[in-house]
Amino acid sequence: MTREAYHKALKDLEGELQQMAVMVGSAVRASMDALKNRDLETSKRIVHDDIQVNRKRFEIEERCIRIIATQQPMAVDLRILAAIINIITDLERIGDHAEGTAKISLAIGEAPLVKPLVDLPKMAEKAVSMLERCMKAFLDRDIETARQICNEDDEVDAYYDQIYKDLVLLMIENPKIIKDATYLIWAAHNIERIADRVTNIAERVVYMVTGKMEEMNVSKY
Repeated sequence: MTREAYHKALKDLEGELQQMAVMVGSAVRASMDALKNRDLETSKRIVHDDIQVNRKRFEIEERCIRIIATQQPMAVDLRILAAIINIITDLERIGDHAEGTAKISLAIGEAPLVKPLVDLPKMAEKAVSMLERCMKAFLDRDIETARQICNEDDEVDAYYDQIYKDLVLLMIENPKIIKDATYLIWAAHNIERIADRVTNIAERVVYMVTGKMEEMNVSKY
């Protein structure tokens, strides 16, 4: 492989990574909209389509390994490939969380929600915004934005805490809704985990650029 072809292969990989990020971000938004609007057909589609995210992850990983094995990249290029391999794992998990939210919608079925969804869609939109800006930071090699995104995880945690408290109060007031309220707590937990995965991706962006692993936003622990 010529140097020109090698650098093109790296750029193509970054493009595939961005496509995967768009896939999972769209799945998160769609799963939340389907839950909110009781759109069971869309929920079924999201569950079915998750296999495409898994396939994309394996395709990208295989291409990364092939480049490492045949081109023996050094320094920065090796860090890019290592970052991509780690990022696709987190993206696949984000897709799994979107699928999980769709399955929650299906489990609730035709029953009305125990309360209108207000904070949960906002929480999901915040997490997707973090993901989109994090992937741009990857392309731009923007470590300051990556670090800022890690700090924004606290906002998602605050949403989760409020949603949890609101739903527990509803369950105390009306024990008959415990099961369906618990489903919504699980949905909120899926979004909270998505933001955690985005934080992992941001850490990989910093590593890719600086060569140093940094664990960020650990104050909540």
